[in-house]
Amino acid sequence: MKLIILAAPGAGKGTQAEALSKHYDIPTISTGAILRKNIADGTPLGEIAAKYINDGKFIPDDVMIDVVKNRLAENDCKNGFILDGFPRTIAQAEALDASDVEIDAVLNIEVDDSKIIERLSGRLECKACGSSYHKQHKKPAVEGVCDNCGGPLTTRADDKPEIIKSRLETYYAQTEPLINFYEQRGLLKKAVGQENIADTTKVVLEALEA
Repeated sequence: MKLIILAAPGAGKGTQAEALSKHYDIPTISTGAILRKNIADGTPLGEIAAKYINDGKFIPDDVMIDVVKNRLAENDCKNGFILDGFPRTIAQAEALDASDVEIDAVLNIEVDDSKIIERLSGRLECKACGSSYHKQHKKPAVEGVCDNCGGPLTTRADDKPEIIKSRLETYYAQTEPLINFYEQRGLLKKAVGQENIADTTKVVLEALEA
């Protein structure tokens, strides 16, 4: 399975990507996690990314395309992968389309804006491995500690209310057109996000395997 997940910020891309990664036994390629690690490590890419992310804007297409191509060239992607957070613009989609990368399906998870704002305000992320949690919907076994690696859990800088609004506006302007782009290519699968994570995973698998 070579899959792209589309959804507005906070709609559950990361959580569902983790579930699908286990189900299909393929890696999840989260461009957001890659960028945040570079920010934490203070790399040149991290410095560029921090400026855009803190303003609620997307990283320039040429930078993101290089990041993704380098990651997909690694051995663990040979039998499939899940792209979470890429492509985010038509230009990125066209660049991916023009490359040697074949995509089997594009999943669009649909969630109302009001629910997205509620979710983002309670979201937590592991600083060490990037695993996602939520104060209400996906609590860790030990408060403030990642179940997977034991790393500290923090609230992302881009989950502040003013940044959330900016991210949603940017999404609707730049990313939403990708729905039509992939629908025209017969690759689009749709799933409506549910209140419960397991229920969302169920409808996602039904959409992908229909």
